Order: sequence, then structure tokens, then C-alpha cells
Amino acid sequence: DVSPVVAGLIGATVLVVSVSLTVFVWTCCHQQAEKKHKTPPYKFIHMLKGISIYPETLSNKKKINRVRRDKDGAPREAARGNLLVDAAEAGLAGSEKAPDGPGVAPNIDQLPIKVDYGDELSPDQSLTPGGSKTSSPSSPGDDVLLGELTFSVDYNFPKKALVVTIQEAHGLPVMDEHTQSSDPYIKMTILPDKRHRVKTRVLRKTLEPVFDETFTFYGIPYSQLQDLVLHFLVLSFDRFSRDDVIGEVVVPLAGVDPSTGKVQLTREILKRNIQKCISRGELQVSLSYQPVAQRMTVVVLKARHLPKMDITGLSDPYVKVNVYYGRKRIAKKKTHVKKCTLNPVFNESFIYDIPGELLPDISIEFLVIDFDRTTKNEVVGRLILGAHSAGAAGSGHWQEVCDNPRKAVAKWHSLSEY
Repeated sequence: DVSPVVAGLIGATVLVVSVSLTVFVWTCCHQQAEKKHKTPPYKFIHMLKGISIYPETLSNKKKINRVRRDKDGAPREAARGNLLVDAAEAGLAGSEKAPDGPGVAPNIDQLPIKVDYGDELSPDQSLTPGGSKTSSPSSPGDDVLLGELTFSVDYNFPKKALVVTIQEAHGLPVMDEHTQSSDPYIKMTILPDKRHRVKTRVLRKTLEPVFDETFTFYGIPYSQLQDLVLHFLVLSFDRFSRDDVIGEVVVPLAGVDPSTGKVQLTREILKRNIQKCISRGELQVSLSYQPVAQRMTVVVLKARHLPKMDITGLSDPYVKVNVYYGRKRIAKKKTHVKKCTLNPVFNESFIYDIPGELLPDISIEFLVIDFDRTTKNEVVGRLILGAHSAGAAGSGHWQEVCDNPRKAVAKWHSLSEY
């Protein structure tokens, strides 16, 4: 026999458990039903030879390894695997590899380069505005043929989606002197907003790559197509330094009408236009070299007029400083992140022990990067001082530092777009 109090407690417990299970099952069923009728929140869908690949598989944390077989049956790697290569942090841009000769030290892995934090320095020197880049050190000469790119443009009216298929490229130049070939891939951006940025996979050791990759961009009204421009950047992947820029293709959609069906286009790959530093902002840096101590002091002072990178209309910038000997990165360091500002003040110094005889082959790269906690950090602008400085302002600043030892030389420089 059970007392009425115990029976009441047991009944209440069973009732509560039953109601909780019912609510939980109903919530799960309701969420599943919503997912079936809800459009996936993706900016685009990537088609790789008929296989749907959503953006999360294109992140730099995921890898897609594809194995092909040669005619003799031996397997070979068809893609690098890492589809999104952070070229901004991989090395200096350049179509020429590190030369082998007496001008380069044979053992660069044992260079006496050491990085230390120094004291903060106030910019009390007289400042002169720097100039912007006028040419690209990595761009091939005007007499070099860069090949052609074949692609197609289509529009899906029911889904309001722009469909771009990157088919193939022909006649690409040799970017790797050792293999007499290239490892090409293509970055694509829709201008002027630059909200859609995609990349193809890397094809190894070929000058005639066949990509056959389709990118579908949703939420683009047909009436806005005439205002858009497709920008294709053709690059060659380099495992040990920064990816080489082969060239670019710019296609305004004002002259393309995909309303009647897919439009196939073939455009010549042109030398990359580096005149894109407008609205990238400016960076103020100070350099000084102590010949007795053989020490270079680099001070990142401040930046101004940086572009808006966040939804709030601000940015969270920091500066990454890379030191190169020839084409090899030998040191790297970065400043602290400055939250919610377009005119950050860093005042952070770095000290590098560099022998004086190595100065002609030293380059210092400054990357202004917008920090993002949820997505990938994005490069805002770039500045190179030293051996690989393309602009007159950068070369002049470096020469002034070398000609005036023990003197801190601070200048403003316009940032170029990566």
C-alpha cells in the first residue's frame, strides 16, 4: 500500500517528465520543419565539376585533396588542398624567384636576425608625405604574353543568382624556373562592393589549367548587373614564398547580356594594375639603423584614413611587420589590435639585429590588417620599404635611413591594396 502523499508525488513527477518530453519532441520537430523550408544563408554555392561545395569547405581550416592519375597510372596531386592560401602573410610578391649567385648569402637560414620589443617612441620628427606605388615588382614585362582566360556568365532569374563558371586558361607564363611551369589558381571578386570573393583550387605544374568551377552568387537583382564588374586575378601558388601574380582580367557586365542564356567569353590576361591605393589610408613609420650595434629599429607610429571594414563603420586594425632577406622571410612581429578606430595610434617599436652588409637585400613589409573575431582577418593595405620597394617614396625613405645612421627617419606612406 502507498500513502496518498507518495502517490501524489509520483504522479506529479510522471506528469512533469511527460510534459517535458512532449515539449522537447515538439521543439525538435518544429526546428527540422523550419530547416526544410528555409533557404540556406550562403552568399554563393561553389560547383566543382558537378559537386556542390558550400563556403564552409572553402575555409582555410578545411582541405579538399583530389587525386588524379597520369597516363601511366601513377597517382598525382591535382590540388594543393588548402584552397584559401593566406598570400598576404606568406611572403613578398614577385614573379622572380630568389637568384642563385654570389650576391646572395648561401646560408640564409642562420642569419643573425633577432626581434625584440623596444621602448615606445613619440613621433617628434618632421614628417613628409609619402607617395604610392607606381608599378608592381612582380608584374611581368610589357612584352611578355600572359595568356588568355575563358569563362562564362549566366543568370538564374527564379533564384536571382549570378552564375560564373571559370573554365580554363591558355598560354600562361612560366613562374617557377625550377620546374619550368606554374601552379595557377584564380581569385575572383565582384566589384565595386567586393562583397563576394572566391578562389579556385590550385592546379599543379601546368600552363594550360582547366578549372571547370562554377560559382553561384545569390541576391543579385538582374537590374544591378549593368553596374557590376568581374575581376579575375590569376596567380601561381608558391609554397615557400608569396604567391606570384601573373595578371588580371577585368570584365564590366555592362556589355554582357546573360538574359537569353549562358554567355561564354575569352579575355586576354593583362598586366596587373597596381594603381589601387586610393582610400586605402596611410601609415606612418620610423626607421633608424645603428651601424656599431648593427641594429635596425622599426617603429610603427600610427595610421589614418583607413577604410571602413566592419558593419559599424569602423575597423579593428593592427600592423604585421615582416622582414625579408631576398625572398625569404626571416622575422615577423605584429602590434596590438586597436579597437573601433580608423585612425589608430600604435607607437610600438621592434628591434632587429641586421649586419650592415645585408642591408641592400633587406626588405620590411608592413601589413595593416583588420582583426575579426568571427571571420578571417582581412588585409587593409600594404607597404614595403627596402630592396623590394616599388614606389619612389619607399625607396627614398630606405635610402635616407641608410645614408643617415643613428638618425630616426619618420614618414607617412600611402598604403597600396593587396
